[in-house]
Formats: sequence, structure tokens, C-alpha cells
Amino acid sequence: MVVLKTLFKWIVLPIIALLIIISLGLVVTGNAYIFRGLQLTYLKGEATANIDDYVDFDNRTIRAKDTIAWEKDPNFEQVKLTPTLQDALDTDETADFAIIKDGKLVYENYWQGYDANSHTNSFSMAKTVTTMLYLKAVEDGYIGSADEPITKWLPEYADDKYAQNCTLADFSGMTSGYDWTEDYYFPINPTAESYYGHDLVKQMVNRNFVEECGGPFKYSSGDTQMLGIALSRALEKQGYTVSSYLEEKFWQPLGMQGDAYWSLDGAEEIEKVYCCLNASALDFAKFGQLLLNGGEWQGKQLLSKEHVNFMVTPNAEAFAEGQAQVYGHSVWTDIDSPIPFYAMLGHLGQRVLVLPEENVIIVRLGKQKGLPTPVPGFHLEPDLGQYVTEVKKVLDGLAVE
Repeated sequence: MVVLKTLFKWIVLPIIALLIIISLGLVVTGNAYIFRGLQLTYLKGEATANIDDYVDFDNRTIRAKDTIAWEKDPNFEQVKLTPTLQDALDTDETADFAIIKDGKLVYENYWQGYDANSHTNSFSMAKTVTTMLYLKAVEDGYIGSADEPITKWLPEYADDKYAQNCTLADFSGMTSGYDWTEDYYFPINPTAESYYGHDLVKQMVNRNFVEECGGPFKYSSGDTQMLGIALSRALEKQGYTVSSYLEEKFWQPLGMQGDAYWSLDGAEEIEKVYCCLNASALDFAKFGQLLLNGGEWQGKQLLSKEHVNFMVTPNAEAFAEGQAQVYGHSVWTDIDSPIPFYAMLGHLGQRVLVLPEENVIIVRLGKQKGLPTPVPGFHLEPDLGQYVTEVKKVLDGLAVE
């Protein structure tokens, strides 16, 4: 008993005291969000956010209506993947994989208990949707133009010497000079705070611009969330939330097969527009098809062709001479690769790839990103070159048959 009392006094009590001090320090320094982050990651056996975690957050529902199912290609039942692609999908913790050509479903499959109705986290694929929404708001007259000064919607920065010359296009092109650290694993950084924190708007508008806008491309979820705040304020004047606007302008007109859920910040005030749109694989695919169609869907122009081109064309001014131009406006681009494509990409390997010359959409969702040997000539992440080249082999084989 004496030994236990000694251990308690000299070991247990100091540990408890240290934990209390650390906890108070996190609260005082504004980092209390770390507790929620630890609860939703490490204590669940995860090293980072995961594709199923929308159930841990409050969400706004984007309702489906009048579903338009994908028509199946005549070869749907006969399609076989290449051994390389099949092995990658079987071993890289893939959840969903689909191929669409000429607007028809050629292949779909599911792993690890997921199915056609499963909702998973888009992560940064949502950035593409957010830019579609602000450009649609331009077309509807709710926002002046993509070149509108951000200070119209973010008056908090009216006196900021860098922000004064910044436009909404600087946010969608990620050339704003906004102070941000993009990190999905280290717990003390703005990305983690935006994901697990309480008041996202307060967090964002309390950060500064640190460089002139219109400079080199720098990937930043902060840019998209700032764009989302501007969009939210513009839409609020018209009686919309970001989610209800998505529902009316794209989700229902595209005939999505199911509802979607857009996760909110802790204050339940705004969508985390840089991530966290939760939907099924075949519904995500329709955003790729919409881009491929130049904004047209079944005879209706949901987004102007001019704005689609604005998104999918590399923003050349943001890249140095000779540098691969890998980004447009919330769309990744690899136009100079052996098989040109552009893409919606997200954390842990969420992908919607658009191959314009092949008239093909590829969707891959999963719990981890594949890391194959890079394919020569491709400039983005190595799994993308593998998916594109292997899918082309599959489709070329069908053409021969």
C-alpha cells in the first residue's frame, strides 16, 4: 500500500497535473479543437480524417429529386479490367470505381462493404463544386464577376494592403496570398482547425493576407473556404444557403440518385466548402460529366461553357515558364500528358478524372491513395497516370472486340 501511495504521489499526480496544464494551454491559445480532432481520429484508430466521418458532424442535406440513372453501355457485363488496374483497386483500399464513356456506364464495382448508395467524403473534390456554385451565382447576377474584388463580400479586409487587389478568381485559382498551411496530419495547423474547430468564419477572417495576389499557384484549402464565405454572404441575400443553392442549380437538375450531405462547422453556420460534400460515386461522376459536356446536361445549360472553360483551362499566369501547368480554377489539369485529362481530386485518393479526347469519366473513391510507380509523361500524382493509362487499355480492348 505504501508503494502504491508513493507511485500515485510521484508518478500519477504529476502526469495528471501535466495533462491539465497542457489542456489549459490548448484552450488559452485557441487550440481546443485538438480535443475533437483526437477524438475523431486517433481514438478511432485513424491517422487523419476519413471518408466516413460525415456522421460525426452536423450536415445540411441536399435533396435529390427525379432521379436520372446512368444508362449502361452494351458492354457493361463483359468489361474486364487489366491485371495491373485490378490489383491496384484490390490492394489500395478502394471503395468505389466506375468508368463512364460517351455518357454511358461501362464499369462499376465496390469494395470493403461499400455499394452504389454509400455516401463518402469528397474531401477536396468539393472545391470544384464550390467554384461551379460561385460562377453560377455570377450568371444569376448575385455576384458581379469572377474578377469582383473580395472586399465587397469580405469587408473585414478593406484596409488590408494585399487583399484590396484580390479578386474571387484569385481564390479559385489559389493565387490569393492568403496565409495558410495545408497539412492533414499535424494537429496544430489551420487545416485541422478548420476541419474540427467551432467557428469557421471567425477563424478564417482572423487570418491575414501575406503576399500580393495574382502570384504563383499555391494550393490552399483556405482560399476555397474564403471563397465559400463570400459565396455564402452573396447567397444569403437571396435566401439561399450554399447547400440549398447546390440543390436547386445542380443536384436536382442533374437527377442525382440520392441525397447528399455537406458537413458544417461546429457553429453550424457554414458549409466546409473546401471539403466534406458526402455523396455516392455515380453522383460525383455527374460533376465530371457536366464539365466534359461544357456545362450542358440533357439539353439544359446548367453552367455556361465560358465558365467551364475558365475552370478546366490551366491558369498559365500562375506558373513559371517551363513549369507544368497543373491547375485551372478549382480543377487539376494534366493537359500535356500522353493522355490529356483534368480532375477533381481529394484527400486519401478521391478522384473524378475527365479525359476529354476519350470522352471518358473515371471515378475512384477509397480509404487510401494508391502509390504505384509513376507513369512517364504525367505530372500529377502517380495513381492518376496509372488509372488513365489502364482504363484506356480497357476501352481500347472493347473497341477492338
